[in-house]
Amino acid sequence: MPQLSQLSEVYLSQFLWLAVALGFIFFVIARGMVPKIQATVETRERTIASDLEAAQQARVAADDTEAQWRERMDAARAEAARIAQEAKQASARDTEAKVKVAADKLTRKVEAAEAKIRSACESARAEIEAVAAEATREMVARLTGIKVEAKEAAQAVKAELNV
Repeated sequence: MPQLSQLSEVYLSQFLWLAVALGFIFFVIARGMVPKIQATVETRERTIASDLEAAQQARVAADDTEAQWRERMDAARAEAARIAQEAKQASARDTEAKVKVAADKLTRKVEAAEAKIRSACESARAEIEAVAAEATREMVARLTGIKVEAKEAAQAVKAELNV
C-alpha cells in the first residue's frame, strides 16, 4: 500500500497539523466557551442559592403566619366559648324568669280555684244544713207531732255536723 509507505515521510507534518488543530480547538474551547459555561453555571448556582434562601425566608414567614393564625383561632375559640356561656346564662335567667311568672300565674289560678271550691263547699254545706234542718223538722213533726222551730232545727243539725 502506497499510503503506508509514505507514512514515514509525512508523519512529522501530520503531527504538526494535529498539534495545531488540537491547540486551536483547545484555545477556542478553553478561551471562548469554557468561560461562558462557567459564567452560566455560576449564575445558575447563585440563582439556586438565592431561590433556596427565599424559600427558607418564605418558610419562616409561613411558620410565623401560621403561629399568628393559630393564636387568633385560639383567641376566637375562647371568645366564642365565652359568648356561648354568656348566652346560656342569659337564656337560663330568661327561662327562670318565665318559669317564675308561669308558676306565679298558676299559683294565683290554684288559689282562685281553691277559693271557689271553698265557697262551693260552704254553699253546699249551707244548703245541706238547710235541707237537713227542714228534713229534721218534718221528721220530728211526723214522728212525734211536735213542731220544731226552723232556728232550733238548724242549730241541732249544725251541732251534729260539726262533731
